[in-house]
Parts: sequence; C-alpha cells; structure tokens
Amino acid sequence: MHVEEESEYREDENIVENRELSIWEALIPVVLLMIMLAYNIFLKEGEVFGEYSNQIILLLGGVIAAIVGFFNKVTIKTMLVEIWENLRSVFVPIMILFLVGALAGTWLVSGIIPAMVYYGLQVLNPSIFLPASVIIAAIISIATGSSWTTSATVGIALIGIGSALGIPSGMIAGAVISGGYFGDKMSPLSDTTNLAPAMAGTDLFTHIRYMALTTVPSIVITLIAFAILSTTIDTTGSANVNDLLESIAATFNITPYLFIVPGVVIALILFKTKPLIALGIGVALAAVFAIFFQEDILAQLSDSNATSLMNAVFTDTAIITDNEQLNDLFSSGGMQGMLWTIYLIVCAMVFGGVMDAIGALSRITKALLSVATTVFGLFASTVVSCLGLNIIASDQYLALVIPGKMFKKAYEDKGLAPENLSRTLEDSGTVTSVLIPWNTCGAYQSGVLGVSVAEYFFYAIFNWLSPFMTLLFAALNIKIRMLTDSKIKA
Repeated sequence: MHVEEESEYREDENIVENRELSIWEALIPVVLLMIMLAYNIFLKEGEVFGEYSNQIILLLGGVIAAIVGFFNKVTIKTMLVEIWENLRSVFVPIMILFLVGALAGTWLVSGIIPAMVYYGLQVLNPSIFLPASVIIAAIISIATGSSWTTSATVGIALIGIGSALGIPSGMIAGAVISGGYFGDKMSPLSDTTNLAPAMAGTDLFTHIRYMALTTVPSIVITLIAFAILSTTIDTTGSANVNDLLESIAATFNITPYLFIVPGVVIALILFKTKPLIALGIGVALAAVFAIFFQEDILAQLSDSNATSLMNAVFTDTAIITDNEQLNDLFSSGGMQGMLWTIYLIVCAMVFGGVMDAIGALSRITKALLSVATTVFGLFASTVVSCLGLNIIASDQYLALVIPGKMFKKAYEDKGLAPENLSRTLEDSGTVTSVLIPWNTCGAYQSGVLGVSVAEYFFYAIFNWLSPFMTLLFAALNIKIRMLTDSKIKA
C-alpha cells in the first residue's frame, strides 16, 4: 500500500459500464493476456520480447481490450480518458520510485547502507533474524502508514544484512513484506486503510478494530512460521561474518553518525511530511554526508565529488571491496535502475484503463456477484474479485474501489455490517497486490528490494495467508457482524 500522498483516493472514480458487453467479451483480453504472460514466463523464460517482455505484453493486452471496445462502440476518447486517470494516479508513486533509486545510490556512497550492514551483522543473530525482520518492518509501517516507505528504508538494510549472513534474499524479502503489509493494514495513516471503509460505508477505527480479528492471527502464524524457518537456515557463520566486517571497515568510514540521515527521514515521515520531500531530503543529506565521511570512496568512483554523486543519483554505482559477496551487495543503479519497474507500472495502467473504459472490469465483477447466493459465497466472491482485479487491472486501488462499489448493496441485502466488506477488501485486495509481478505493488517491491516476486512469493506468508483467514472466519461464522434491525430498515 502506498502512503497517503502516493495517490489520490479513487472512491469517486467513474467505473465505466457497457450494457452490450457480455462476460465472454469481457474475458477475451484477460484470457489472451494470461496466455501471453504464461508463454513468456514458462516457455520463453521472460524474454519473448527481450528485457521488456512483460511491458509489451501488457500493452498488447490493452490493444486487444481496445479492439473489443471498438466492436461495442466505446470511443477512443473514453479509453484515453480512463488511461489518463490511471496514469495520473501513479504519477507520485513513479516520482517516489525515482527518488528511491537516488536514495539507494547516495546511501551507498555515503556509507549509510554499509553502516547498517556493519552494525546489523553484530546485533541481529541469524537464529532470530527473520521474525525480528517481520517485527521491525511492522513497527515502521504502522508508524509511517506505508509498506513502500518501509521497504525503501529498513527493507533495503535488512536485505543487505541478511544476505551478508547467508540468508536467502527471498526469505528476507518475504519477512519484510509480511511485516510491512501488516503495519500498513493496521495503520490509520495508510490510504488503503482509509479507502476500504470509505468504499464499504463504515468508519476508520471500526474498520481497524474489526480487521484486527483476522489480521492478528495471520501475523502470529507468520511469526511462528519464520521462527521455524530460522532453524533450517545454514548461515555463513561467525568467522565469515568477521571477514565481512573487516572488509566493510577497510572500505568505508563506518561511524554511528551516518544513522543521522535515516533517522531524519523516519522522523520526517512520522511528522507526516510528504514522501517526495522526506526522500528528497534523505538524498540531499546523504550527499552531504558522503562528502564529509566517504572522501576516499568518492575519489575512487570519479575525479570529481560532484560527478561521483551525480552518478550515484542517476546511473550505476559499484564500490569494489576485497570481498566478492560485498561487491554484489554494494552496487546501485540509481534512478536509471528504476526504469524497468516504472515502464511496467505505466503499461499496467494503460491495460487497466482500457479494461475499465470498455466496461470489462465491472462486467466481470457483476458475473461474480450473480453466483454469490450465500453469506460465504458473498465473501468468496469478494475475495475472488479483489484477487482477479489485482491480476487484471494491476492496481490495488481498483481492487478496492470496484468490488467495494459492486458488493456494498449485496452485503446490505444480506444484513451484513459494512465492516465485513471493508475487512474483506483489505484482506484480499490490499495485501495480495504485492504477489502479482505486473501489479504496481509487486513491481515496486521487487524493484526496491532487488528480489523477484517469484523468489519472495512463498515467503510473503502474511500476504497469501490473509485471504484464507478471512474465508475461514466466514465459513465458520466467526465474528461475522450483522446490521441491527434499525440499520436494515434505514
């Protein structure tokens, strides 16, 4: 989930409906998109169109959807308007992505990331590293209301520390994402936590309290699972860690003063400073600290401090140490390294915009509604709808807004309190977005943490467990809140 400023709320978004569009027509772009993506991933190893295969396939899916729209008399103008609305909604997240790339580069050359790794290696024991990562990420995400910010700051550091300990990066990313999305869901500062109750017709704190019923058991199970996983890890051992510490200390000027920069960034976020400003200040401060503390590093990278810093912000930076493992760790692509992810987000928004414009998204959701004849069926249809929209529309906001609008009356008709819907939207829409490689959240987390969705999917335990938990509560009729008689009459 994005921070409050990363996108405008979408509750007033116009969902385009086309009475003439059949369910089979609505599914044509989806089925063909899935076939093309499957062919690319499983048969061509993701290279059917080269480096940007997924992006091109999403655009082709948009073209197919547009052709379906033409046959149903949807104008090009209508499609372009919806595409523009989608692109406008991710403008700030794209800017944040650029700043995250700059942050990674400047925090590297300033010694901040190496310092986090250096001190973290001495504090975080491998036996508790994974559950500790979940807790750390959860605390930061609750405080900031953003899993994105958590990954861009603490997440990057934990990946570095854990990798140096020999822990698989997929496990670490899964722990960070699990904790980050738990905190994001439970934080009143999170925009999706505000958006879900707005769609369902309940208030924020009722939503959070009711959501805790399914969310707390999910995070407890996640912590237990990571504690068990920790016992199976074959780490590099203390001797190798000592070698890493010596290599870091020999390459960088390591000092606790470097933590002033991340401390300032976290403080700014806690004081509700806009993410673009907070991250921008983090980049600027890191550049200043690099000049004061890492003069040798800057000289190694270029003849000019300014050139070294500009390269760290915009292009590739690689710092050579006497340890091969650290050489892989201490490299950054700057803003340039974020372009693949940004292109993916843009193409996903184009596809989702066309699908919305031709009425396919609303048609598919209505088809799900038609089979929801029981209370459990209604919950299940909501879950499937949210999951499907995360896959089809590639946007977690659409995965909350469209089912929220479509299912609201159905929940009322069955006498269910609106917090049932808001909780289900978050349990199945918010947290699963990060499990889809071409979804904005999946693309962001993968790009920032440097770990593919396929690598962390299984270990993002909290994220895939949450929809099962909400269905379990519905099936067993646990804490399913009903409307009062007066509310039903009203």
